[in-house]
Amino acid sequence: MYGEVFKTRYNVMDVSSFRAFTNIKGGVNGNCKDVYFVRMTGLSPMYAEEVRQMDLTLTERMARGELRYIRLDGLPRLVSVEDVEYYSGCYEDWVNSGKKRVQIRLTQENDQLKEVLGNACVKTAELFRQVNPYANDSIVKNFITKLFFWLDQAVAEVLKDWNPKKSLKLAASNLSKKQEYLFACLLTQVGMDVLLLQYQSDIDASLEQLKLSKKVELGVFGSCALPAFDPKPPKPVSKPVQPPVRSVRLAPVSAPRPQRGERRELEFEELARLASSVVMITVHDPKGEVLGTGSGIMIGQEGYILTNHHVASGGRYYSVRIEDDDKIYQTDEVIKYNSVLDLSVIRIDRRLTPIPVYQGGKALVRGQKVVAIGSPLGLFNSVSDGIISGFRVIDNVDMIQFTAPTSHGSSGGALLNMYGEVIGISTAGIDHAQNINLAVGYECISQFIKGFV
Repeated sequence: MYGEVFKTRYNVMDVSSFRAFTNIKGGVNGNCKDVYFVRMTGLSPMYAEEVRQMDLTLTERMARGELRYIRLDGLPRLVSVEDVEYYSGCYEDWVNSGKKRVQIRLTQENDQLKEVLGNACVKTAELFRQVNPYANDSIVKNFITKLFFWLDQAVAEVLKDWNPKKSLKLAASNLSKKQEYLFACLLTQVGMDVLLLQYQSDIDASLEQLKLSKKVELGVFGSCALPAFDPKPPKPVSKPVQPPVRSVRLAPVSAPRPQRGERRELEFEELARLASSVVMITVHDPKGEVLGTGSGIMIGQEGYILTNHHVASGGRYYSVRIEDDDKIYQTDEVIKYNSVLDLSVIRIDRRLTPIPVYQGGKALVRGQKVVAIGSPLGLFNSVSDGIISGFRVIDNVDMIQFTAPTSHGSSGGALLNMYGEVIGISTAGIDHAQNINLAVGYECISQFIKGFV
């Protein structure tokens, strides 16, 4: 049955800011989904404004059909006699099903969600007993009944038409009580990213010991007037029509790009100039210490950079260095990732000149000349050449084996054909072997970066 195999994996990437929570999207591998469960405690100087910006961005994406999002100021109280009777009956139905299916108003037309919630409620009831060792069956029943009520009354709009691939997000203020906090945990078990805004108080020690969520300390506790949540983004303000103005825009110095319709093999000197579109990424921990370095490829003009998941994972933020630019660009924006393909997209606040990705007009072959650009051992934008030496399938991912020399720090760098197109992203090498290096191929890259190019 579906619900018996659906799993969640928690906090694979470091989410320590409102912007990071806004942009992160958990990957799905089979029936396992990456989810994020984060508690931000205390207040920061721009707290209300950061919440407003998060709401604005997420509601705009929701309007485009990219995700579903809601922010709650609290959870409703179960006081109506009719509601108590109805959800008590739902509890009995859940028990009679062997605790495998939850049948409430939310799940009436979604058999998959019935089973996923059935298993999630079993796990949540076990957690409830851990933090309430003297709870009897009647107390547990009242708790589960309240969970069913909250599912229908608080988050039904987000969970409607549920499927594991949908991106679902919830932010909620001050869910510090045991039952409320475990309800938030229940939501993560069905694949929802949850951000708890604990600016007045936090959970107690018994809940902390469960180690369910990541704690991010922003400051001291206090009161805060948050803006009211509106699930619809504001309408854009119409601007008066201005007469067209001709402007001249200076483009950054970079390698010459072939004109439209022109596709020719480039000289090595020309290929080397494409290093201006390959970046060096320094990964920092929460204290600002350097965890390591890697490389990245410009793929979208609006600041989008492709790198390896193993480069980006575990970092609190990143410093990005670009050739012929003295500024260091810092970001904590991880826009998308896939741990199976070992791909991530981060974003910096700068216009970029992307390298085109090969479109596959002709199959790659062994012996084909390639050029690799990356920052091995921190040596910024080194260029090497070689050939494709084979094609491998490693952990169910198609890989290109190539001979252009690479080292630690090359991960995330570009593997180019002689036309200056990305055919792969350098991913791995074998330390005790000579020039045996692997890259994720352009087919996987093209599917992964749709919408960013």
